[in-house]
Amino acid sequence: MTGHLIATTPDPRIPAGGWLRLSAALTEQAETLTGRDDLTVTCAPGAGQGSPGCFIPALATIELDGTHLGHAPSTCDPRRPSDRERYPALWGVFLHESAHVRHSHWHARTAAINASTTTAPASTGGGGDEAATSAHLEAATMLEESRIEAAHLRGRPADRRWLRASARQLVLADFTTPATTTTAPATGTGPKTGASAEVRQVAMTPWEAARAAALVLARVDAGVLEAEETETLAAVITGVLGASRLSALSALWHLAHTTADDDDEAMLELGRRWCTILDAHPEEPPPTPEDEEEEEGKAGESSAPSPLTEAITAVLIAVAEADAPPAPPAGPSRVAKRAAERDAHRRATHAAGRVFTSGGSGSGADRITGTRPPTPAEQAAARKLARHLKAAAHRERTTTTTTSTTPPGRLRMRGALAADAQRAAGATPTAEPFTQTTRRHTPTPPLRLGIACDVSGSMRELAAPIASTAWILAKAAASVPDARSATVIFGKRVQPITYPGKTPARVREFKAIDPYEQFCEAVDALDAAVELTRPDAASLLVIVSDGLFREPELIGGKERINRLTGHGCAVLWLALGMAVPMDGAHLITLTNPAETADVIGRAATRALRTT
Repeated sequence: MTGHLIATTPDPRIPAGGWLRLSAALTEQAETLTGRDDLTVTCAPGAGQGSPGCFIPALATIELDGTHLGHAPSTCDPRRPSDRERYPALWGVFLHESAHVRHSHWHARTAAINASTTTAPASTGGGGDEAATSAHLEAATMLEESRIEAAHLRGRPADRRWLRASARQLVLADFTTPATTTTAPATGTGPKTGASAEVRQVAMTPWEAARAAALVLARVDAGVLEAEETETLAAVITGVLGASRLSALSALWHLAHTTADDDDEAMLELGRRWCTILDAHPEEPPPTPEDEEEEEGKAGESSAPSPLTEAITAVLIAVAEADAPPAPPAGPSRVAKRAAERDAHRRATHAAGRVFTSGGSGSGADRITGTRPPTPAEQAAARKLARHLKAAAHRERTTTTTTSTTPPGRLRMRGALAADAQRAAGATPTAEPFTQTTRRHTPTPPLRLGIACDVSGSMRELAAPIASTAWILAKAAASVPDARSATVIFGKRVQPITYPGKTPARVREFKAIDPYEQFCEAVDALDAAVELTRPDAASLLVIVSDGLFREPELIGGKERINRLTGHGCAVLWLALGMAVPMDGAHLITLTNPAETADVIGRAATRALRTT
């Protein structure tokens, strides 16, 4: 059985040193991914209860095996999206386990009941006896693997690349025999895959073939893998099960993908139907490869890799090759890069002049409908956000201690006695008895925040929340040293809602009814007005849009987003429903428009804290 959901209560692992700091950073990200503030993430070599990762409901803990990190933990910061590129497989495993937390409600309840009524754990992730698990529960748990990934991708489609990167580790964990020794890389910079493991001999039996189908082929329908990558495996499984049985199993995992997170009866019934199709008794332990081979008279036929083993290996290789980064093309010369940067800076400066000096650019109608005084709730929200921003921007003084053989400095008697002893022995004194402590103030990173709101008709519900948010952020930023914020709306025209360096006295309201958008002009104006590319700043660009632009705006917008992220500016993309964000932007789908100010405020605070 897959070992990513642990029904028992194992002893908690306590990481130390760099692993503790990395675990704390992952715990912070887990709250965003799962919506739970009671969750703890432990990342350390050997964690995971025998799998690359696992979720332990009884401890509210996600465990990740640090052997898959491949880098010194002290150099990793998963709060930065660019840093996750260094360990995509581990980040993908983390997303997979977070999906279990968010969507495996039925399994946590059912497996806990199963564990309390048996003498052995209900999951092999902790090394228990598999015979204690009924066949239908194991079948339902196998279906759960692709179900939670399908559910996760419905809310976060951009995470597909990370789940693909982790597929090799997750599938290997279910088809490998763990190595006898594990080397835990506490330091190092080269990529590592952890303990050495190879796809074990997968028997050509119905249960094993169906298991491969549930864990690999079902991920195609979940949207993680491509059908072309699994063609060979599908053919081998068809040869074992037959087309009709494989089609029946496929229908079950399609049903699982649409089953509610807490519908334990439906999932267990799917597990029973799975067993019926494979002629296995649902309430008995799942059949072992030896039992099935003995029934078919094939026991001990060959020690060579089975076709099923080779097909699974081929899938993993195909996924790895498809996701391997292409060889970097010959980039532009340094002179060409500087020229392109000058052109972009000049273009942004002109756009900022048109938008913030003349009151807007473009030929469309004025979409500003008027102003109103801020409400008491908005004023309170601005004060609260200002306090959070100030706290995030605060930096402790750095302390540096140096030693020397001569003053100035405080004399340490131990060092003085050591120097005297060296002189008495006729040696040249090397002791440094004087210490000097220097405390320096760490510069506070300036905050640079720009908001661009789409005013096409599809964004009508967000017009009022964004107007309120713009005032709250501008008011809060005014009380933070060296902070600049601005908000623009973009449709046929680009118009300012709040101005950089100015504290608005009233809330400026607008309407969203335009037929198309000048997205590039809006990004350029904010880039120059609030200095989004300033190297030492905590920069954040917030885009509120469904992303349905004309082709010229899409092409130009991607170039601008790539340039901003290359300069270290974070890009947050907010939408109410389906959206098409650009690469490099972090998509958040709002369920309630009133949450807009809180979401942007948290993002700005996080940007300040991590800069």
